[in-house]
Amino acid sequence: MAAPCYLGWDFSTQQLKVIAIDEQLRVIYEDNVHFDKDLPEFKTQGGVYIHSDRLTVTSPVLMWVKALDMILEKMKSSGFNFSQIRALSGAGQQHGSVYWKKGSSQILKNASPELPLHQSLKDCFSVSDSPIWMDSSTASQCRELEKAVGGAQHLARVTGSRAYERFTGNQIAKIYSQNPEVYKQTERISLVSSFAASLFLGTYAPIDYSDGSGMNLLQIWEKAWSKSCLDACAPGLEERLGCPVPSHSVLGPISPYYSQRYGFSPDCKVVAFTGDNPASLAGMRLQEGDIAISLGTSDTLFLWIQEPTPALEGHILCNPVDSQTYMALLCFKNGSLMRERIRDDCASGSWDEFSKALSSTVAGNSGNLGFYFDVMEITPEAVGIHRFNRDNQKVSRFPKEVEIRALIEGQFMAKRIHAEKLGYKVLPRTRILATGGASHNKKILQVLSDVFNAPVFTIDTANSACLGSAYRAIHGLVAERNVSLADVVKLAPEPRLAVTPTPGAEELYCPLLKRYAELEQKVIYNPASSCLVK
Repeated sequence: MAAPCYLGWDFSTQQLKVIAIDEQLRVIYEDNVHFDKDLPEFKTQGGVYIHSDRLTVTSPVLMWVKALDMILEKMKSSGFNFSQIRALSGAGQQHGSVYWKKGSSQILKNASPELPLHQSLKDCFSVSDSPIWMDSSTASQCRELEKAVGGAQHLARVTGSRAYERFTGNQIAKIYSQNPEVYKQTERISLVSSFAASLFLGTYAPIDYSDGSGMNLLQIWEKAWSKSCLDACAPGLEERLGCPVPSHSVLGPISPYYSQRYGFSPDCKVVAFTGDNPASLAGMRLQEGDIAISLGTSDTLFLWIQEPTPALEGHILCNPVDSQTYMALLCFKNGSLMRERIRDDCASGSWDEFSKALSSTVAGNSGNLGFYFDVMEITPEAVGIHRFNRDNQKVSRFPKEVEIRALIEGQFMAKRIHAEKLGYKVLPRTRILATGGASHNKKILQVLSDVFNAPVFTIDTANSACLGSAYRAIHGLVAERNVSLADVVKLAPEPRLAVTPTPGAEELYCPLLKRYAELEQKVIYNPASSCLVK
């Protein structure tokens, strides 16, 4: 008998990735298919089509199926032993949706192992190009949904988020209103994650709670569809979505197609797929009270929260590894590009000089605070650069080293303030897990540690969604016995401690955080007057 292994998949925007791990959680195989490069016949750019209105963004469904065919053939050619796979799970880019035409379930179930899957499924989709997370063409549907359920805050309380243009409910509402015939021909609507799981199951896979909570349709407390939200989007929607399931659910054995074509064991189990952000939470091995901060082009926060307070910003999602708790997601557009711009302006383009300047100034920056938004920010909705001295007076410039500290402190204070608005609390055991480009800079991490008053650990997570999916495949097999994911991943490498808070940091930043939150209200964009609120 070959040693058991587990597969984790990630159907992301630009590529399809796979990881195989053994029972010691070691990565034993890794591969990917890059959509633009490896499937040029679809003519995508960055894995997507940007339509002429610049608002509509889609991806071809068959490209995802063909990518799966291609990666499985690559694995087969490499001599990969499919019979050793005990379970698989996966992730999909969040908010994308797939529309299965009437009669497709039979075609999926009876796909011939003599043919690549994309040939069998070529006529199965009533919408050939799926709306994805980059789409922002549903502003009117968002307004209608919020109005139908009693306002944005009420929608956030029910579904975890106010209405967002990329969220699936609003995308479905647009398809129904513009193409009622297409909607009528659709027998099932999947998320990218449940669509991918369906390919492996050979039957329609249910949507899991965690990815389902990024649709503006799921009641996050009851873990059931909201009738008022469904009714506001389209008729007969509940039967097209199916019943949502816990994220650790074993959906069933793999389709005979894979046993016959590739040699998978008929006993290989398919564990529910989820969204890429929830899968990353599993891959980063977050625990209660932890916060993961990705310091990249945009800065992203994942939070593990016991008692969330849904707000008009950020997202509350069901936790994919613990159905009793929640995860929160915050995104900040002005991340590394803003840091690089200030580095170029104030430190001659050198990170070494930038770090020295950061060290040369005192924590708290002598009361000087700044807001730095080259592009319109998501959290908060603001744009421009705004500097305030210790007396809360607006000033036009700071000395270079003060500017650098004001940028870094401001970015991290905003993260803590907005995380706490969603119900996050710094606990005695809280760890900050930092990843992304800026996580290699120890001086920046020291400011992060001081602002949050928590130790910062670094993790190498090039493929956290894929890895998290492989971990979740193992977890699915044992979850019914009340074994937690934390128990499953005990053998995985531990995050490395990078920095600890400077003594006295909490007392210093406590009043500054309060001031920063008050000043933030003064810089929020006011579209009614097309200017910044003074």
